[in-house]
Amino acid sequence: MKNVIEQLINGLSTGSIYALIALGYTMVYGIARMINFAHGDIIMVGAYALYVGVSLMNLPIAAAILLSIIVCAVLGITVEKVAYKPLRKAPPLAVLITAIGVSFLLQNLALLIFKATPIPFQSVIQVPSVSIGGITISGVTIVTLVMTLISMVILTLFINQTRAGSAMRAVSEDKGAAELMGINVNRTISQTFAIGSVLAAIAGILYICQYQSLRPTLGALPGIKAFVAAVLGGIGNVPGAMLGGIVLGLIESIAKAYISTELSDAIVFGVLVVVLLVRPSGLLGKLKNEKV
Repeated sequence: MKNVIEQLINGLSTGSIYALIALGYTMVYGIARMINFAHGDIIMVGAYALYVGVSLMNLPIAAAILLSIIVCAVLGITVEKVAYKPLRKAPPLAVLITAIGVSFLLQNLALLIFKATPIPFQSVIQVPSVSIGGITISGVTIVTLVMTLISMVILTLFINQTRAGSAMRAVSEDKGAAELMGINVNRTISQTFAIGSVLAAIAGILYICQYQSLRPTLGALPGIKAFVAAVLGGIGNVPGAMLGGIVLGLIESIAKAYISTELSDAIVFGVLVVVLLVRPSGLLGKLKNEKV
């Protein structure tokens, strides 16, 4: 029983990181109707930015975290302006090819600057572990769970309670009508990419605090799994992204512990296929009838 609870805690921790990344995916898709497949590499940039701030610039931890968030936000806006804005009316295949190109560009730039050798990195989260009933929960896990919950609450309140959030919802429904209402569509979409990239920065910080190693491809697999989580929960749906990430993390942790480490990824993707066969819109997504 103790081992099961430990695996569930591990799954919640990993799933929380997937959820944070999935929130970024679902934000961009919900408003701009685009899938930013370079999102995983923004996680990698955030992780390296934290490393540069802490280890090379000797900044205080809070300042280094802020640096990482700012770098990712600026990068997200830049990627949107340069790569995605010209392709808003382009075929999905063109958008996909561009996203893959941006992803490879970021990975190779990191490879040129930091080389391929993994860089060990000590966690900047210095929260003590907590023991409950003989089960130890690490400080990183506690911070990860709390930050994910706070991020989802703040994001939900922002979308539903602020003027900028109302603008995002209007752009999501109808860009043309939103523009006629005086909403700056370009600025709103840029804000969306910035928020998604901030979430990626937070996820990147938590990821390297948990795994304590940096490499240019560190964001690739978590990015793919987070996209799976977003689709599983219902892409475009904020609570769905959160639910999808947590479910994915739990399935992966249990599969690694009780079935096979090698087959855990296959099981994760298999569950996605089954869910989409039963419910194509995802767990919390809603099917929309398109009028022709």
